[in-house]
Amino acid sequence: MNGTSIIAALENEVKNKKILYLISKRIFDIIVSGISLIILAPVFLVIGVMIKIDSKGKAIFKQKRIGKNGEPIYIYKFRTMIPNAEEVLEKMLKDDPKVYEEYTKNKKLENDPRITRIGNILRKTSLDELPQLLNILNGDMSIVGPRPYLYREIPDMGEHYNDIIQMTPGLTGLWQVSGRSDVGFKDRCKLDSIYYTKRGIKKDLEIMFKTFGVVFLKKGAR
Repeated sequence: MNGTSIIAALENEVKNKKILYLISKRIFDIIVSGISLIILAPVFLVIGVMIKIDSKGKAIFKQKRIGKNGEPIYIYKFRTMIPNAEEVLEKMLKDDPKVYEEYTKNKKLENDPRITRIGNILRKTSLDELPQLLNILNGDMSIVGPRPYLYREIPDMGEHYNDIIQMTPGLTGLWQVSGRSDVGFKDRCKLDSIYYTKRGIKKDLEIMFKTFGVVFLKKGAR
């Protein structure tokens, strides 16, 4: 067997392992999201009612994000902000230099006045992300992967963008178990690139296991 044949054999082995991983990952996503949606149906109802009582507007909203291969997807979340949150943010960024600086650095505001009372609880417990189980069941997202980015964040993603869009966005990922909001935006992108090179069944299970601890301790949640 010559060098070329050896290289071809190794490439096929890597390719087959990747295919097996992706198939296993998708089957796991369907099973977990399907069962979770059935079990958590009462929780969805209670949270929806609480949101409606707390403030006007829909309980669940969808937002355009970057999906695999850069294609647009619409993710679902329990509404945690006032209905006109985007308009209010634009005004805040325009009128307050400190807010602009903070948001430019982290893509989040530590003390965001747009968050409702119930929304604050949902964010700290990560319950606002539960509707994304629908995205996972549909195949737009996965249990583990980089959190879906906004299109306006592309210029700040830099060289990491090409790695990130090779993957299906996830409900949880390396960023979540590494500090979440305590980690700056640039470091978040770096973590997602690292996950791209290390992803596999073992790594996904490790991230899922750590996620339970992070959610329980509310570490980095805002």
